[in-house]
Amino acid sequence: MQAVRTRPEKREDAVVEATPLGSARSWSPEAEIGMRVEDIWDSLDQPQLSRGDKLNSCFDSIPVASFPHTFTGDQLVEIPSDATLAEAVDILSRNRIISAPVRNVDAPDDASWIDRYIGIVEFAGIAVWLLHQSEAAAKTNDVGADELAAKLGTVALEGTAAATVRESRSAESDGAIAEVFGALPSSDLFNKTKVQDISGSFRWAPFLALQSSDTFLTMLLLLSKYRMKSLPVVDIGEGTISNIITQAAVVHMLSECVGLHWFEEWGTKTLSEIGLPIMRLSRIVKVHEDEPALKAFRLMRKKGVGGIPVVDETGKATGSIMIRDVKHLLTASETNRDYRTLTAKEFIANARQSSGEKQMTIITCKREDSVKDIILKLDTEKRQRIYVVNEEGNLDGLITLRDIIAKLVYEPPGYFGDFFNGVIPLPQNSRV
Repeated sequence: MQAVRTRPEKREDAVVEATPLGSARSWSPEAEIGMRVEDIWDSLDQPQLSRGDKLNSCFDSIPVASFPHTFTGDQLVEIPSDATLAEAVDILSRNRIISAPVRNVDAPDDASWIDRYIGIVEFAGIAVWLLHQSEAAAKTNDVGADELAAKLGTVALEGTAAATVRESRSAESDGAIAEVFGALPSSDLFNKTKVQDISGSFRWAPFLALQSSDTFLTMLLLLSKYRMKSLPVVDIGEGTISNIITQAAVVHMLSECVGLHWFEEWGTKTLSEIGLPIMRLSRIVKVHEDEPALKAFRLMRKKGVGGIPVVDETGKATGSIMIRDVKHLLTASETNRDYRTLTAKEFIANARQSSGEKQMTIITCKREDSVKDIILKLDTEKRQRIYVVNEEGNLDGLITLRDIIAKLVYEPPGYFGDFFNGVIPLPQNSRV
């Protein structure tokens, strides 16, 4: 019989409790959130309510101010708007984060949050923008690869040179792009372009933010249906960011709720029972081990995906490359910058050796696994995605953090009303 967590007695010596997995886990702020959901869940004794209705009601009753803080005090990492792309990549890499708010250096001290920040910059945004510039430059009419590399520092920010493009053979085109991208780390484009100059790659201007009074339901819907990877919580009075809630932080919260009645009723369902994976095999974009590593990033840009599996000659996945892994190309030593010959397999091996990167290994599951199993595996491994495999070990689907959150709640009709007023959507000419 499945053990179920109950609220512990508040004793001075009660610091840990046994979880249903048989391990000792400290009682956490995330678990306290789970207990609040449990209390609301137990109070909803209306038989006509479905499990989805009850979960929606629970999460709509808890303000985001209750979500555990992901940073304290001055630990919020901000990137000044006059920082170069090279400096932004360095800041993100050193702090092991994939995005950060961009602070407007020209804003007065008493500025509101909407004037204090110009957006959120992500590894993905920088990578996609640089790839676009490389491809536009490589298509410039009557210019060879070597000359392109030399001229990269003068490439126009909006890629106007692409207006005179001329299609060349695929191999030559790929080689030219590799040559141009290889020159990026030492180019003016990378070392002199300011973060504020690529604001067209930001999804919102300045960004979609939550207030402390918004509810968990709002947060969960934005992180799933509306595809937000992170949500700043702003202090309207101070004009500052008080918290940043990510998809990964939500999945971690769910992992701390194992054993609670409401979680077990949902989490013990198999993937197939709740309609996962959403992304089937036919839609998964992949790259072979012996193909150029740069091809993986170009495919991600073209297909609008954040990660891609690397497969061997039999079609079995052997690794994974995420769009944020472009940092390994941009910060690689000169000996590792031969993008014409660097294969996906070699890229993964080099990244692991130089930085101890473990995220490029692939984690898998099967359709008969439970939602709880997947949540615990994703949280333990600190991953954004997990691949579904069949009995033979071949790829059968993909599940992301967003997919899991999307299966937890649903959007009631007219729920958001005018919530999106006051933010500017993705620009028409954005490259992301």
